[in-house]
Amino acid sequence: MKILVGVSSGIAIYKAVDLVSKLRKENHDLCVVMTPDAARMVSPAVFSSVGNCPVYIDHMEVKNGWIPHTELSRETDVFVVAPATANTISKIANGIADNLLTLVAMGFNKKAKILVPTMNHRMYMNPVFQENLEKLKKIGWFVVEPEEGHLACGETGRGRYPENEKIVEAIYLLTTQKKLFGKRVLITAGPTRERIDAVRFITNASSGKMGYALATVAKRMGATVYLVSGPTHLKPPYFVDEFVSVESSEEMFNEVMKRYDDVDIVIMNAAVGDYKPKETFSGKLKKTEKELTLHLERTRDILEELGKRKKHQFLVGFAAEVEDFEKNALEKLKRKNLDLIVLNDARKAFASERVEVFIYNREGLIKRIDEDDKTRVAGGILDVVSDIVGGSSR
Repeated sequence: MKILVGVSSGIAIYKAVDLVSKLRKENHDLCVVMTPDAARMVSPAVFSSVGNCPVYIDHMEVKNGWIPHTELSRETDVFVVAPATANTISKIANGIADNLLTLVAMGFNKKAKILVPTMNHRMYMNPVFQENLEKLKKIGWFVVEPEEGHLACGETGRGRYPENEKIVEAIYLLTTQKKLFGKRVLITAGPTRERIDAVRFITNASSGKMGYALATVAKRMGATVYLVSGPTHLKPPYFVDEFVSVESSEEMFNEVMKRYDDVDIVIMNAAVGDYKPKETFSGKLKKTEKELTLHLERTRDILEELGKRKKHQFLVGFAAEVEDFEKNALEKLKRKNLDLIVLNDARKAFASERVEVFIYNREGLIKRIDEDDKTRVAGGILDVVSDIVGGSSR
């Protein structure tokens, strides 16, 4: 993908260096355009070095008929301005094109154009600036909103440069084919915890990464995404429409059922505990010389209940097995009235950044996805779902 990074002269300019570095690591074809003031704050050579790319500043530098602002607009798939100062945003909003960055902005007519406003919180909340920002949103600019926090001026408020990972995700959000546009997708992720006492619980080794990857990619593909997650160490995925955090299997059951009637697709990736203590002790159990016996009872089977209540929903389950892989997966698919089941090896899936999966319908294996990172595997799974369910793609 050809990405043009526009850099204006905010104090957060040093974070744009990291953004360019991240985009290079993902093998994108980069160019950087800087305002003259930005080039005085950070040497263009820094961006050129970390991005292994050309850096442009002077809009008058025409070589062999190559006109910078028209050619950069024409050759680029994505234009992201980070940081975008109040001055630069206001110029773009009002058609002022007095440097190369604003000239490119005026000529860039593709969908993937992103602003990352970064400034003092009073400047950000200024009504004239907000009017300019809204004007740009209405004509197709995607805004990665600034964060709240400590600012360079020493004050606290909204105006901080967001995480570069969020900006990168915005690029994928705008450029991924919308195969699930118009679909409402409910995804569960992570483990559950069943309390023994105030400090001890029964759980499993699920990291939640596969479910979070599914939520991220489903959103990229245009779906409205609801993610119900058990306890993980992961940040909620950027841009999902609703994120619900739960602990126990009963809490997950309740949150899933609340939303079930209103969704089109359910992907039950969570590793829900099968058993819970019959009795939960208040406080902390003290260690004694006696043995402690825990009596366990079955938790409610969320996936089975979804299968029983299924009307229009497309239901996808996961099977993490250690033996008789295909037999167990197909038996689970039929018993729980699923449309698809995704099989993986439980001994590898929980502990790894990479995974291999096999996707089955009632007739048998329909796709094998070779071992890859979980985001790419999530994309493969959702491609299968979208091919079956479809969406008002755009």
